Amino acid sequence: MVSTPAVTAPATGRERSLFAFLGTGQVRRAALSGYLGSTIEFYDFILYATASSVVFGPLFFSGLNPLMQTVASYGTFATGYLSRPIGGIVFGHFGDRVGRKRMLLISMSVMGVASTLVGLVPSVPTLGAVCLILLRLIQGIAIGGEWGGSALLALEHSGGRKRGLAASFANAGGPSGAFLGTAALALFALLPHEQFVAWGWRVPFLLSAVLLIIGLYVRMTVQESPMFEKAVELDKSERAKRSIPLLEVLKRPRALIVGAFSGMGSFVIQGLFSTLALTYAVQHGVSQSVGLWGFAASQAAAAITIPIWASLSDRLGRRPVMIFGLLALAAVAFPLWSMFGSGSNGQVIAAFLIALPLLQSATFGPLAAFVSETFATSSRYTGASLGYQFASLLGAGFTPVIAASLLAAGHGNPAGVLWYLIGMCVVSALVLLLFARESKDLDITD
Repeated sequence: MVSTPAVTAPATGRERSLFAFLGTGQVRRAALSGYLGSTIEFYDFILYATASSVVFGPLFFSGLNPLMQTVASYGTFATGYLSRPIGGIVFGHFGDRVGRKRMLLISMSVMGVASTLVGLVPSVPTLGAVCLILLRLIQGIAIGGEWGGSALLALEHSGGRKRGLAASFANAGGPSGAFLGTAALALFALLPHEQFVAWGWRVPFLLSAVLLIIGLYVRMTVQESPMFEKAVELDKSERAKRSIPLLEVLKRPRALIVGAFSGMGSFVIQGLFSTLALTYAVQHGVSQSVGLWGFAASQAAAAITIPIWASLSDRLGRRPVMIFGLLALAAVAFPLWSMFGSGSNGQVIAAFLIALPLLQSATFGPLAAFVSETFATSSRYTGASLGYQFASLLGAGFTPVIAASLLAAGHGNPAGVLWYLIGMCVVSALVLLLFARESKDLDITD
């Protein structure tokens, strides 16, 4: 194996101040790289989700009634989740064979180019919808490969008792990117409606090209995982014939299945409150701009709370923290939705802050380490990526479409949506309680 040379650069003062609690310089640099890379990736990915909630329906599905426009728009959103496991398999295979870093550079490049092209999609209903679906599939493949590498670089550089915290920065980058994407869209939503629909929504997508350049530079500064390099050298010294990483994972599928169903509830929460809740709030009297800024504020807060919950899981365990978040959200689902439908700016913003940074982050913070720690180094990229992406597919991929359909079937009554949310959270909590084993103290060097 030929290692990709790392660009060595001293840690900046900002990097030291933000990540000093993680220990050595390489752990800090890996966590920072994962955080910034994931921020840029999710800026692109969540920007599409938000745009599907407020723009794509009337623009590309104008022949349908407003409710079916929402369902069709969320359908294009779901295609990205369908392709995420493919990205996990492809990038995971080469990440376990060639190296984590190379795959991260490729995944970021693919994501950035696809997202920039979304801003150039023609405003023709049929042609535009087809282009959106194709680009969304490409986005999904890229994000399917991105997360596993980002989490593993930090996890494997850390290796010790703070690995839950270190790995969580790959997840903390998600809401940070969502904040940037939503804020950019909210800023252009201040334009007159005709201008926003005509061209304003495109600008945040085109800015992906700038973010791509910055992200690639940052990603070049991180070194390859020492745990991965040690495993490769061990294989060489023992002249071992390594099996295909995917086959290694499928030979012992329990970790994959438990990881997917344990994380499913977290993604249901994310998928519901990042799409339909926003649409529901706007339909019940809150301005589009206020709704977007409320969601953006919740994402900025989640970037802080995710590492906090992950750090707590390093002490108490992954399972107790995640179960708390799932059951607490299920308990307050109905009151939260009443707040979204209140027409009050303050209540909508408060509902976003309770649902996402306070409760969903408790399920999401420990998830990066939880789905990674039960796989061997030689198949960890593949196993962690598939576990995480299947969780996202089961949870967030179809949630907007299912929720919008349940809302339509109930003639606007949200009870069906909320019982669906509660049921999925309870299922994930039961899987964690009955079938998952605690992973925070496992030796991941084997």
